[in-house]
Amino acid sequence: MDLNDIIITDILDVVTIFSPKGRVEKMNNRKCSGLSFTADGQITYIHKGKSFISDRDHAVILPKGQSYTIHRNKEGKFPVINFEGENLISDTITVLPVKNVESLIKEFEQMKKLFLLKNNRLAVMSIFYNILNIIARGENFASSPLAAAINYLENNYCRDITNAILAQQCKLSEEYFRKMFKKIYTISPKQYVINMRINKSKQMLAEGILKINAIAEQCGFSNPYHFCRFFKQKTGLTPSEYMKRNKTYKI
Repeated sequence: MDLNDIIITDILDVVTIFSPKGRVEKMNNRKCSGLSFTADGQITYIHKGKSFISDRDHAVILPKGQSYTIHRNKEGKFPVINFEGENLISDTITVLPVKNVESLIKEFEQMKKLFLLKNNRLAVMSIFYNILNIIARGENFASSPLAAAINYLENNYCRDITNAILAQQCKLSEEYFRKMFKKIYTISPKQYVINMRINKSKQMLAEGILKINAIAEQCGFSNPYHFCRFFKQKTGLTPSEYMKRNKTYKI
């Protein structure tokens, strides 16, 4: 499950559950999706014969419509956000690594306060998206050995970029950098750059200000042919087709 693909449509409850050690409970046909993490303590979820552990280093997304058993291994407090959303395609419990649970607790407590008051829906939704973003990127992103390379990519994606240049940004050997990048992001640096260029080109095509040749050049593609080929591979549409379907009009 890619957290960046989740679309939150409603937040139903924001609560902190205290549970003593040893308690065993059964959840039948969960009414909505849920995100839970651990301030302290530990829980083991048993679902479809598999065990999923939530502790200070692991949050969980609990799937709507599923039944599972909850084993409270250690006494503790467990923040829970119950929500409705789209693109939650997993039918089992998803375990998510947590880099710094204190940052999640801080955001959660603010979210819980706002949830109790009226007219704060947008603020509450914003905090929830930020919680998902913290988990997705990792709170320690800035200190990651690849942070310098990602920052460089975000500012120079339209230029000619090589693994050697990116490795130099991180002060790593090119081979070690390439292996580490693939392990963390599951794609090569080259593919990461292409994805960034395609996303930027989508914005520019929707704006409809520039012609396709100019968009290809500004997004870093060597020629319009390569741009059209990569764009079709990624989106299933040609740039012209995408522009016609997604072009925004003046207000």
